[in-house]
Amino acid sequence: MYAIIETGGKQYKVQEGDILFIEKLSANEGDAFVFEKVLAVSDEGTLRTGSPSVDGASVTAKVLAHGKGKKIIIYKYKAKKTERRKNGHRQPYTRVQIQAIQA
Repeated sequence: MYAIIETGGKQYKVQEGDILFIEKLSANEGDAFVFEKVLAVSDEGTLRTGSPSVDGASVTAKVLAHGKGKKIIIYKYKAKKTERRKNGHRQPYTRVQIQAIQA
């Protein structure tokens, strides 16, 4: 059994027991988080899709940790001028483990 969920503007295919790194959630570590926006659910060969989401379907996950991703460097400059700008960014994430899929 698997489901396709949407969170943080991205879509993920999840199964029970999967560990995901997703966009930061406003939940504490150790809490359960319920994803209500389930786009599709597959169970033993039958696929149910929603428009836009499947009615009555949800995915429960446990929040394992919060953190920041690897640093990326943004470097902007204008050719033939003395304009240069160096900047860095670390994207915050939440690590979750999928507990159950209700369909």
